[in-house]
Amino acid sequence: MSMLITVLGSGTSQGVPVIGCQCPVCQSNDPRDKRLRTSILIQTEQVTVAVDAGPDFRQQMLREGVNRLDAVLITHEHKDHIGGLDDLRPFIFRQEKPMVLYVSDEALPEVKREYSYAFEAHPYPGAPTYDIRKLDETPFDLGDLHIEPIRLKHFTLTCYGFRIGKFAYVTDLSEIPEGIVERLQGVDYLIIEALQKKKHYSHITLEEAIAVAKRINPKRTWFTHCSHSMGRYVDVCRELPEGMSLAFDGMKFMVE
Repeated sequence: MSMLITVLGSGTSQGVPVIGCQCPVCQSNDPRDKRLRTSILIQTEQVTVAVDAGPDFRQQMLREGVNRLDAVLITHEHKDHIGGLDDLRPFIFRQEKPMVLYVSDEALPEVKREYSYAFEAHPYPGAPTYDIRKLDETPFDLGDLHIEPIRLKHFTLTCYGFRIGKFAYVTDLSEIPEGIVERLQGVDYLIIEALQKKKHYSHITLEEAIAVAKRINPKRTWFTHCSHSMGRYVDVCRELPEGMSLAFDGMKFMVE
């Protein structure tokens, strides 16, 4: 099985550029410094799956020309990861069936609160319809994908990363226990968050992410969920170890 991975967004909750900011990153003309809210798309011969649907979801789908979507995996309930769930409606209407959402018990109450109109006994005509499926650490198959959810700690919240064969996607975490590193052994392609260089209470830093990547030792590592304080793409990438770089919006790669 081959997977095409597309980085839909590589930015933090405010996106980059940040509104009103005059820093060198926010004023950069390099398209790799324009970071929409963090999300990826996974495409195989059988299925197309998004991980998260944040406030930039509509723009990301239009940019990538996506005309089919089979499911969305929700990492956690923060707005920058669920703010675009209403924009699933064109897929729902065209495909004539509810959109499959994999959501944890921890995140589901917030999804239902945010999109209460979709969960009413008699929904308003035109409201989105969702096929909610429980997300926990139980592996599951979605078409030709075998997905292993990985429970992570994001300050006081639960967040899920995902391993799919030789690929792993890990975002929004404040620490990585030893057991998680062990579960990611054998991964060849890793996307992992690195908010910034300075210590943060709910996200790991670039230094911490590099250390984790070295322990997992994939062939290629990309850092995502980057804030404007991380620095410009070209400057940061010059400092990184071989085989590591920042992710950027629209970036694509194949996993065999």
